[in-house]
Amino acid sequence: MQARLIVSLAAALALWGLAAPLPAAAFTAYVSNEKGNSVSVIDTETMAVTKTVPVGARPRGIVLDRDGDRLFVCAGDDNRVEILDTKTLEVTGTLPSGPDPELLVLGPDGRTLYVANENDNMVTAIDIDTKKIIGEIPVGVEPEGMTLSPDGKVLVNTSETTNMAHLIDTATRKIVANILVDARPRAAQHLPDGSKLWVTAEVGGTVSVIDTATNTVEDKIGFSVPGLAAEAIQPVGLRFTADGKRAFVALGPANRVAVIDTATKRIEKYLLVGQRVWQLAFTPDGKYLYTTNGVSNDVSVIDVARLKVVKSIPVGFFPWGIAIAPR
Repeated sequence: MQARLIVSLAAALALWGLAAPLPAAAFTAYVSNEKGNSVSVIDTETMAVTKTVPVGARPRGIVLDRDGDRLFVCAGDDNRVEILDTKTLEVTGTLPSGPDPELLVLGPDGRTLYVANENDNMVTAIDIDTKKIIGEIPVGVEPEGMTLSPDGKVLVNTSETTNMAHLIDTATRKIVANILVDARPRAAQHLPDGSKLWVTAEVGGTVSVIDTATNTVEDKIGFSVPGLAAEAIQPVGLRFTADGKRAFVALGPANRVAVIDTATKRIEKYLLVGQRVWQLAFTPDGKYLYTTNGVSNDVSVIDVARLKVVKSIPVGFFPWGIAIAPR
Protein backbone atom coordinates (compact mmCIF):
# COMPACT_ATOMS: atom_id res chain seq x y z
CA MET A 1 0.00 0.00 0.00
CA GLN A 2 2.79 2.44 0.94
CA ALA A 3 4.66 1.69 -2.29
CA ARG A 4 1.51 2.36 -4.35
CA LEU A 5 1.05 5.69 -2.57
CA ILE A 6 4.63 6.70 -3.32
CA VAL A 7 4.21 5.80 -7.00
CA SER A 8 0.90 7.67 -7.19
CA LEU A 9 2.42 10.75 -5.57
CA ALA A 10 5.36 10.71 -7.98
CA ALA A 11 3.00 10.39 -10.93
CA ALA A 12 0.92 13.30 -9.68
CA LEU A 13 3.97 15.49 -9.18
CA ALA A 14 5.17 14.65 -12.69
CA LEU A 15 1.73 15.51 -14.08
CA TRP A 16 1.83 18.90 -12.34
CA GLY A 17 5.39 19.58 -13.53
CA LEU A 18 6.73 19.52 -9.96
CA ALA A 19 8.81 16.37 -10.07
CA ALA A 20 12.34 16.72 -8.73
CA PRO A 21 15.09 16.63 -11.37
CA LEU A 22 16.64 13.26 -12.06
CA PRO A 23 20.19 12.89 -10.74
CA ALA A 24 22.82 14.05 -13.23
CA ALA A 25 25.12 11.53 -14.88
CA ALA A 26 28.59 11.10 -13.44
CA PHE A 27 30.59 14.06 -14.71
CA THR A 28 33.01 16.46 -13.08
CA ALA A 29 32.74 20.23 -13.49
CA TYR A 30 35.68 22.54 -12.90
CA VAL A 31 35.06 26.21 -12.08
CA SER A 32 37.76 28.88 -11.96
CA ASN A 33 37.25 31.41 -9.18
CA GLU A 34 38.73 34.68 -10.44
CA LYS A 35 39.16 36.41 -7.08
CA GLY A 36 39.47 33.25 -5.01
CA ASN A 37 42.60 32.03 -6.86
CA SER A 38 41.15 28.55 -6.90
CA VAL A 39 39.27 25.93 -8.91
CA SER A 40 36.09 24.42 -7.48
CA VAL A 41 35.51 20.76 -8.38
CA ILE A 42 31.84 19.75 -8.67
CA ASP A 43 30.38 16.24 -8.75
CA THR A 44 27.47 16.66 -11.18
CA GLU A 45 25.71 13.59 -9.79
CA THR A 46 25.33 15.13 -6.35
CA MET A 47 25.56 18.71 -7.68
CA ALA A 48 27.96 19.63 -4.88
CA VAL A 49 31.55 20.85 -4.57
CA THR A 50 33.88 18.03 -3.59
CA LYS A 51 37.13 19.97 -3.44
CA THR A 52 38.59 23.46 -3.86
CA VAL A 53 42.07 23.51 -5.40
CA PRO A 54 44.43 26.52 -4.96
CA VAL A 55 45.83 27.79 -8.28
CA GLY A 56 47.63 30.91 -9.54
CA ALA A 57 46.48 34.51 -9.36
CA ARG A 58 43.27 35.55 -11.15
CA PRO A 59 42.26 32.30 -12.87
CA ARG A 60 39.76 32.81 -15.69
CA GLY A 61 39.72 30.72 -18.87
CA ILE A 62 40.01 26.95 -18.43
CA VAL A 63 40.01 24.04 -20.86
CA LEU A 64 40.51 20.28 -20.62
CA ASP A 65 42.76 18.16 -22.81
CA ARG A 66 41.16 15.51 -25.03
CA ASP A 67 41.41 12.77 -22.43
CA GLY A 68 40.21 14.93 -19.57
CA ASP A 69 43.43 14.18 -17.67
CA ARG A 70 44.69 17.76 -17.56
CA LEU A 71 42.95 21.05 -16.95
CA PHE A 72 44.69 24.14 -18.33
CA VAL A 73 44.04 27.26 -16.25
CA CYS A 74 44.79 30.85 -17.33
CA ALA A 75 46.42 32.47 -14.29
CA GLY A 76 46.19 36.03 -15.62
CA ASP A 77 48.07 37.93 -12.93
CA ASP A 78 50.87 35.35 -12.95
CA ASN A 79 51.22 35.57 -16.75
CA ARG A 80 51.14 31.81 -17.21
CA VAL A 81 48.92 28.80 -17.83
CA GLU A 82 48.87 26.24 -15.03
CA ILE A 83 48.39 22.51 -15.55
CA LEU A 84 46.05 20.80 -13.09
CA ASP A 85 46.12 17.00 -12.94
CA THR A 86 42.44 16.01 -12.78
CA LYS A 87 43.20 12.70 -11.05
CA THR A 88 45.34 14.04 -8.21
CA LEU A 89 43.82 17.55 -8.28
CA GLU A 90 47.25 19.07 -7.96
CA VAL A 91 49.03 21.66 -10.10
CA THR A 92 51.82 19.73 -11.81
CA GLY A 93 53.37 22.36 -14.05
CA THR A 94 53.03 25.59 -15.99
CA LEU A 95 53.10 26.78 -19.58
CA PRO A 96 54.47 30.10 -20.87
CA SER A 97 51.62 32.21 -22.16
CA GLY A 98 52.53 35.84 -22.66
CA PRO A 99 51.04 38.62 -20.48
CA ASP A 100 47.59 38.30 -18.91
CA PRO A 101 46.17 35.14 -20.50
CA GLU A 102 42.37 35.28 -20.41
CA LEU A 103 40.75 32.60 -22.60
CA LEU A 104 42.14 29.60 -24.42
CA VAL A 105 41.18 26.75 -26.73
CA LEU A 106 42.81 23.43 -27.61
CA GLY A 107 43.81 23.15 -31.27
CA PRO A 108 42.64 20.41 -33.66
CA ASP A 109 45.90 18.49 -33.22
CA GLY A 110 45.22 18.05 -29.50
CA ARG A 111 48.61 19.39 -28.48
CA THR A 112 48.53 23.07 -29.47
CA LEU A 113 46.96 25.47 -27.02
CA TYR A 114 45.86 28.86 -28.33
CA VAL A 115 45.74 31.59 -25.67
CA ALA A 116 44.36 35.13 -25.86
CA ASN A 117 46.79 37.50 -24.15
CA GLU A 118 44.76 40.53 -23.19
CA ASN A 119 47.65 42.88 -22.44
CA ASP A 120 49.73 42.51 -25.61
CA ASN A 121 47.07 42.10 -28.32
CA MET A 122 48.32 38.67 -29.22
CA VAL A 123 47.14 35.09 -29.57
CA THR A 124 49.91 32.78 -28.40
CA ALA A 125 50.30 29.19 -29.65
CA ILE A 126 51.84 26.79 -27.11
CA ASP A 127 52.98 23.20 -27.59
CA ILE A 128 51.69 21.47 -24.44
CA ASP A 129 54.10 18.56 -24.82
CA THR A 130 57.31 20.59 -25.11
CA LYS A 131 55.88 23.45 -23.00
CA LYS A 132 57.19 26.00 -25.48
CA ILE A 133 55.65 28.92 -27.36
CA ILE A 134 55.55 27.97 -31.04
CA GLY A 135 53.82 31.00 -32.53
CA GLU A 136 52.34 34.43 -31.93
CA ILE A 137 49.47 35.94 -33.91
CA PRO A 138 48.90 39.71 -33.66
CA VAL A 139 45.18 40.54 -33.27
CA GLY A 140 43.08 43.50 -32.13
CA VAL A 141 43.14 45.35 -28.82
CA GLU A 142 42.18 43.32 -25.71
CA PRO A 143 41.72 39.86 -27.24
CA GLU A 144 39.34 37.58 -25.37
CA GLY A 145 36.91 35.12 -27.00
CA MET A 146 38.45 31.95 -28.41
CA THR A 147 36.79 29.16 -30.39
CA LEU A 148 37.42 26.71 -33.23
CA SER A 149 35.27 25.90 -36.23
CA PRO A 150 33.82 22.36 -36.14
CA ASP A 151 36.36 21.18 -38.74
CA GLY A 152 39.23 22.71 -36.75
CA LYS A 153 40.43 24.80 -39.70
CA VAL A 154 39.50 28.23 -38.36
CA LEU A 155 40.40 29.72 -35.00
CA VAL A 156 38.27 32.71 -33.96
CA ASN A 157 39.43 35.40 -31.57
CA THR A 158 37.39 38.44 -30.52
CA SER A 159 39.01 41.74 -29.60
CA GLU A 160 37.07 43.76 -27.04
CA THR A 161 38.31 47.22 -27.97
CA THR A 162 38.76 46.77 -31.72
CA ASN A 163 35.23 45.29 -31.87
CA MET A 164 36.18 42.56 -34.29
CA ALA A 165 36.11 38.82 -34.74
CA HIS A 166 39.45 37.70 -36.17
CA LEU A 167 39.39 34.49 -38.24
CA ILE A 168 42.71 32.65 -38.18
CA ASP A 169 43.76 29.74 -40.40
CA THR A 170 45.07 27.06 -38.00
CA ALA A 171 47.36 25.60 -40.69
CA THR A 172 49.19 28.85 -41.45
CA ARG A 173 48.36 30.75 -38.22
CA LYS A 174 47.50 33.79 -40.35
CA ILE A 175 44.41 36.00 -40.13
CA VAL A 176 42.13 35.38 -43.11
CA ALA A 177 39.30 37.77 -42.17
CA ASN A 178 38.48 40.57 -39.74
CA ILE A 179 34.75 41.03 -39.14
CA LEU A 180 33.39 44.14 -37.45
CA VAL A 181 30.73 43.44 -34.80
CA ASP A 182 29.10 45.47 -32.04
CA ALA A 183 30.89 46.96 -29.06
CA ARG A 184 33.03 44.81 -26.79
CA PRO A 185 32.69 41.31 -28.24
CA ARG A 186 33.17 38.64 -25.61
CA ALA A 187 32.43 35.15 -26.94
CA ALA A 188 32.18 33.41 -30.30
CA GLN A 189 30.70 30.03 -31.19
CA HIS A 190 29.94 28.19 -34.44
CA LEU A 191 26.73 26.32 -35.04
CA PRO A 192 27.53 22.59 -34.99
CA ASP A 193 27.29 22.41 -38.79
CA GLY A 194 29.73 25.32 -39.14
CA SER A 195 27.38 27.39 -41.30
CA LYS A 196 27.11 30.34 -38.91
CA LEU A 197 29.32 32.04 -36.36
CA TRP A 198 27.62 33.84 -33.47
CA VAL A 199 29.47 36.60 -31.59
CA THR A 200 28.21 38.25 -28.40
CA ALA A 201 28.75 41.98 -27.79
CA GLU A 202 28.73 42.93 -24.12
CA VAL A 203 28.36 46.71 -24.51
CA GLY A 204 26.51 46.55 -27.83
CA GLY A 205 23.92 44.31 -26.21
CA THR A 206 23.60 42.08 -29.26
CA VAL A 207 24.61 38.81 -30.86
CA SER A 208 25.95 39.08 -34.42
CA VAL A 209 25.14 36.16 -36.70
CA ILE A 210 27.87 35.71 -39.31
CA ASP A 211 27.55 33.65 -42.48
CA THR A 212 30.79 31.64 -42.62
CA ALA A 213 30.54 31.17 -46.41
CA THR A 214 30.87 34.94 -46.97
CA ASN A 215 32.28 36.06 -43.58
CA THR A 216 29.62 38.77 -43.38
CA VAL A 217 27.17 39.70 -40.62
CA GLU A 218 23.73 38.64 -41.84
CA ASP A 219 21.66 39.31 -38.73
CA LYS A 220 21.77 40.74 -35.21
CA ILE A 221 19.81 39.60 -32.18
CA GLY A 222 18.86 42.06 -29.45
CA PHE A 223 17.43 41.47 -25.99
CA SER A 224 14.76 43.08 -23.84
CA VAL A 225 13.96 42.03 -20.29
CA PRO A 226 10.94 43.68 -18.62
CA GLY A 227 12.00 45.88 -15.72
CA LEU A 228 15.67 46.04 -16.74
CA ALA A 229 17.48 48.94 -18.35
CA ALA A 230 19.10 48.16 -21.69
CA GLU A 231 22.60 48.82 -20.31
CA ALA A 232 22.11 46.06 -17.72
CA ILE A 233 21.69 43.46 -20.47
CA GLN A 234 25.21 42.45 -21.47
CA PRO A 235 25.62 39.31 -23.63
CA VAL A 236 28.77 37.41 -22.74
CA GLY A 237 28.99 33.57 -22.66
CA LEU A 238 27.35 31.54 -25.45
CA ARG A 239 26.66 27.87 -26.09
CA PHE A 240 24.64 25.83 -28.63
CA THR A 241 22.88 22.54 -28.03
CA ALA A 242 24.46 19.60 -29.87
CA ASP A 243 21.72 19.63 -32.51
CA GLY A 244 22.18 23.36 -33.06
CA LYS A 245 18.49 24.13 -32.53
CA ARG A 246 18.93 26.29 -29.45
CA ALA A 247 21.42 28.86 -28.24
CA PHE A 248 21.92 29.85 -24.60
CA VAL A 249 23.37 33.32 -24.01
CA ALA A 250 24.56 34.59 -20.61
CA LEU A 251 23.43 38.19 -20.07
CA GLY A 252 25.89 39.29 -17.37
CA PRO A 253 24.40 41.70 -14.80
CA ALA A 254 20.90 41.01 -16.12
CA ASN A 255 21.25 37.78 -14.10
CA ARG A 256 19.56 35.81 -16.85
CA VAL A 257 20.30 33.31 -19.59
CA ALA A 258 18.46 33.88 -22.87
CA VAL A 259 17.20 30.82 -24.73
CA ILE A 260 17.11 31.40 -28.50
CA ASP A 261 15.61 29.37 -31.35
CA THR A 262 18.49 29.40 -33.84
CA ALA A 263 16.27 28.93 -36.89
CA THR A 264 13.96 31.87 -36.19
CA LYS A 265 16.36 33.92 -33.99
CA ARG A 266 13.40 34.26 -31.61
CA ILE A 267 14.02 34.42 -27.87
CA GLU A 268 12.02 31.61 -26.28
CA LYS A 269 12.65 32.39 -22.65
CA TYR A 270 14.78 34.23 -20.12
CA LEU A 271 15.98 32.05 -17.24
CA LEU A 272 16.73 33.78 -13.95
CA VAL A 273 20.07 32.57 -12.57
CA GLY A 274 22.69 33.98 -10.18
CA GLN A 275 24.21 37.45 -10.23
CA ARG A 276 26.47 38.49 -13.13
CA VAL A 277 26.21 35.27 -15.11
CA TRP A 278 29.33 34.89 -17.22
CA GLN A 279 30.33 31.55 -18.76
CA LEU A 280 28.36 28.43 -19.67
CA ALA A 281 29.04 24.72 -20.17
CA PHE A 282 26.88 21.70 -20.99
CA THR A 283 27.32 18.34 -19.33
CA PRO A 284 28.61 15.90 -21.99
CA ASP A 285 25.18 14.26 -22.27
CA GLY A 286 23.60 17.65 -23.00
CA LYS A 287 21.02 17.32 -20.23
CA TYR A 288 22.23 20.15 -18.02
CA LEU A 289 23.77 23.56 -18.57
CA TYR A 290 25.98 25.03 -15.85
CA THR A 291 26.47 28.80 -15.51
CA THR A 292 29.09 30.70 -13.52
CA ASN A 293 27.65 33.61 -11.55
CA GLY A 294 30.46 35.97 -10.55
CA VAL A 295 28.79 38.21 -8.00
CA SER A 296 26.62 35.67 -6.17
CA ASN A 297 29.58 33.22 -6.01
CA ASP A 298 27.58 30.26 -7.23
CA VAL A 299 26.85 28.05 -10.21
CA SER A 300 23.31 27.65 -11.53
CA VAL A 301 22.24 24.31 -13.03
CA ILE A 302 19.68 24.43 -15.84
CA ASP A 303 17.63 21.41 -16.88
CA VAL A 304 17.87 21.80 -20.66
CA ALA A 305 14.77 19.77 -21.58
CA ARG A 306 12.52 21.63 -19.12
CA LEU A 307 14.27 25.01 -19.42
CA LYS A 308 14.27 25.30 -15.65
CA VAL A 309 16.92 26.23 -13.12
CA VAL A 310 17.05 23.26 -10.76
CA LYS A 311 20.00 23.99 -8.48
CA SER A 312 22.33 26.67 -7.17
CA ILE A 313 25.76 25.41 -6.09
CA PRO A 314 27.95 27.67 -3.90
CA VAL A 315 31.54 27.79 -5.19
CA GLY A 316 34.51 30.12 -4.66
CA PHE A 317 34.95 33.87 -4.91
CA PHE A 318 33.93 35.33 -8.31
CA PRO A 319 33.45 32.18 -10.42
CA TRP A 320 34.43 32.84 -14.05
CA GLY A 321 35.30 29.89 -16.30
CA ILE A 322 33.87 26.38 -16.44
CA ALA A 323 34.76 23.06 -18.09
CA ILE A 324 32.99 19.70 -17.68
CA ALA A 325 34.29 16.20 -18.42
CA PRO A 326 33.23 12.57 -17.90
CA ARG A 327 34.47 11.20 -14.62
